[in-house]
Amino acid sequence: MVVVCWQTYPNPLQDNPAYSVVKQYFVDMDDTVPQKVVVHKDSPRGVHFRRAGPRQKVYFESDEVHACIVTCGGLCPGLNTVIREIVCGLYHMYGVSRILGIDGGYRGFYAKNTVTLTPKVVNDIHKRGGTILGTSRGGHDKSKIVDSIQDRGINQVYIIGGDGTQKGAAVIYEEIRRRGLKVSVVGIPKTIDNDIPVIDKSFGFDTAVEEAQRAINAAHVEAESIENGIGLVKLMGRYSGFIAMYATLASRDVDCCLIPESPFYLEGKGGLYEFIEKRLKENGHMVIVIAEGAGQDLLSENLQPLDQKDASGNKLLQDVGLCISQKIKDHFARQNKMSINLKYIDPTYMIRAIPSNASDNVNCTLLAQSAVHGAMAGFTGHTVGLVNGRHTYIPFHRINEKQNKVVITDRMWARLLSSTNQPSFLDPKDIEQAKKAIEPANGLLDDEQAKKAKEPANGLLDDECPEDK
Repeated sequence: MVVVCWQTYPNPLQDNPAYSVVKQYFVDMDDTVPQKVVVHKDSPRGVHFRRAGPRQKVYFESDEVHACIVTCGGLCPGLNTVIREIVCGLYHMYGVSRILGIDGGYRGFYAKNTVTLTPKVVNDIHKRGGTILGTSRGGHDKSKIVDSIQDRGINQVYIIGGDGTQKGAAVIYEEIRRRGLKVSVVGIPKTIDNDIPVIDKSFGFDTAVEEAQRAINAAHVEAESIENGIGLVKLMGRYSGFIAMYATLASRDVDCCLIPESPFYLEGKGGLYEFIEKRLKENGHMVIVIAEGAGQDLLSENLQPLDQKDASGNKLLQDVGLCISQKIKDHFARQNKMSINLKYIDPTYMIRAIPSNASDNVNCTLLAQSAVHGAMAGFTGHTVGLVNGRHTYIPFHRINEKQNKVVITDRMWARLLSSTNQPSFLDPKDIEQAKKAIEPANGLLDDEQAKKAKEPANGLLDDECPEDK
């Protein structure tokens, strides 16, 4: 960890009545949090990140701060809570009064109006779904964005969004750094799919799993109320099946869970059709949960042009729930052995649009406050996230280097398989290949990883050692 000198001011929190009862106000500069809790005895120490929280000295004087907040990408429960708590944290903890909301995602920096944000404006927005600032995909014109930041005199930028948004934040940070601007760029990771790496869990995920229970319960009621009833529920999860997996484990009414990380097949011995027939004969009904990215290889390519992408660069997926539902109906109609009644439920946009639940509201509050503490202390070029139960500052490159996915050779997936008693749909070759894919994670770091592990966990606005003011 690199020790740096700071251009600093006393932290106004030391005079804040809310913190008067706290035994230790401030986080030590050298406090870090390990990425891995369990480390084998012969393994390297591993990667550590700076612990989040208020510092004894701050980089910005409160009346000099001009902050802005932007939300990008798809909707997610908790967006308004994060906006609210950044505004209230800046205002009540640090006395910052100049805060702008950027309207309509990244494009809003140069294409739309801004919104003045105060505690009064954001007072009850956490009770609503969506984002009061609006959102959009794409729009990463870094020069125009940084021009706008520079022209408006903004010196703190809070960017709330998923993996594509955080990549955009990294580009903006690098351009700000290239121009030598004293601007703190802080990301708050938002992904309902929980597919951002390193962090324990993304905000909105708990709410999504909880709301998914309503759809699963409806599917179960429909299925068990009719002979050979099948309830099929499609949940979010483009590349990662965490919502489907956790909703299945929480529900106990699901007979089969299908996710992108675990290939499955329809026909033949051990296939999905055979399992459906078996379960219907045993119970008279069943519930299937499928993540939106699962089974895309089984769908007809002529339903949608190949390589078609959205504004964020994500490949557009076919509606796997609708297609698999039709394939199941067609199969049993051809067999003439069993008459089925299938009900398909897609609650995707209902889940995205609801307000966050109590657990996520707490998570959003702590993330927002950690982001404010970091920006005020002069940290930049990082995302705020929970790592092993502690809030940390994670460099953008760590967040952007890969996606978080369900590991099908892990215990959690085994727990699901034992809970549903479904087949794994994997042959021995698939299992061996999956095990080999995760072996490097348990071994020594390669040269590139070792190099990055020695880097400071995030940047500071001053690389040099200026005199204290």
